[in-house]
Amino acid sequence: MNADSTKKPEQAVKQSRCCTFLITDKCFAFDSNLVIEVLQKGVINKVPLASPAISGLLNLRGRIVPVIDLRTFLNFSPVSPSIQQINIIVDIRNEWYCFLVDQLLDVTAYDSHQITPPSNALLDVITGVLPTTSHLIHFLSPEKILKRLLEIKTRTLSVG
Repeated sequence: MNADSTKKPEQAVKQSRCCTFLITDKCFAFDSNLVIEVLQKGVINKVPLASPAISGLLNLRGRIVPVIDLRTFLNFSPVSPSIQQINIIVDIRNEWYCFLVDQLLDVTAYDSHQITPPSNALLDVITGVLPTTSHLIHFLSPEKILKRLLEIKTRTLSVG
């Protein structure tokens, strides 16, 4: 018997995982490898003159973590007082950042070949879209969100 004939014709597809959440009724996701933890509550200290999308700073066990309101960043309407936003803490190059979302959904497994490029080039922070039976998942890049916030702040500080 030939050794090649015992191999399966198709290799198993490696699945990735993402942390899915809602902002209003839209579904978004971060790569689950970036997510450190999820908090329901946290005291956010305001930062004067910060970008509107920067809600403030969170003291997380002695670590100062910038808090980004994705609702504001993505130009959705302001959050209703009845919604208790969720804090998703992500690690980007050993720095922690907190992203405020309306509702945490689940950790979802997916095949990366199923992701399609985004059709809206205006939102460069969306890296791909995954259709599922219940949602259209928009994958966000936390790094690109931070880069965009830095560009906005730099433009407002530039002279002339």
